Amino acid sequence: MDLPKYDLHCHSTASDGSLDPMDLIEKARQKKIKVLAITDHDTLKGVEPFLGKDLDGVQLIAGTELTCVWNKRMLHIIGLGMDVNSQKLQGYLDSLSELRTARARKIADQLMTMGLPDIFLAAKEKAGGGVIGRPHFAKVMLEQGLVTSEQQAFKKYLGIGKKGDVKMEWPSLEEAVSVIHGAGGVSILAHPTKYKMTFTKLRLVIRGFVDVGGKGIEVSYPGMTPDHHFQLLRIAKENDLMLSAGSDFHTPGNTWTDLGKYPPLKSNENHVLNALLQ
Repeated sequence: MDLPKYDLHCHSTASDGSLDPMDLIEKARQKKIKVLAITDHDTLKGVEPFLGKDLDGVQLIAGTELTCVWNKRMLHIIGLGMDVNSQKLQGYLDSLSELRTARARKIADQLMTMGLPDIFLAAKEKAGGGVIGRPHFAKVMLEQGLVTSEQQAFKKYLGIGKKGDVKMEWPSLEEAVSVIHGAGGVSILAHPTKYKMTFTKLRLVIRGFVDVGGKGIEVSYPGMTPDHHFQLLRIAKENDLMLSAGSDFHTPGNTWTDLGKYPPLKSNENHVLNALLQ
């Protein structure tokens, strides 16, 4: 079937995006995107208020991007088309929110050991009721004149290996996939080539994903090479996985991505939208 213009991976202010959900939907409308999945990290707060509403030509799909681990490696699993009223799903997300809040408190404490003021409440307010992450701390640090840019905040305080890089005990891959399917959704392995591993190791990850019931993978997103795209299409076919694509859009002004911008798929065969739009 011919598919409408779509983007199945983007973020709002409910997690680490810079546009609020309504502005994101308006941007989709301007880009003539007909089907949009807002996939904020570990929350449905960005998409929930708008489901079932007339959005002037934009069909919204319930989505989230769940953080999990497999063999000590962090992965992101996108859930699409879930029942947002699922008690199991809501309980799972509530527990993740509590974990993220506790982690944010630890981040603030670590920053204080470096001479910074306590910015926990400011970061929490910046999250606006969504999940609190390091990008919110970076924004507060910039606003308070503690750094000259958000990039400097990560380079000096929040990036990998820095004081503010507080680790979390994430749920397992199996738990993430199970909760998505339990809520009637489809599980998608997000941006496989961004995990910085060889294709030999990536095949093992995808095999592990399939073994716990994973249903699809992203095969088109910004920053990938044509060879990556070809390899992922082949792996998807070998494992009978549905195809998905999205921009992973976070903020306007990035030269490497924009809402609805990703390499086009040459075929819509076995595309996840064929299942979601039935």
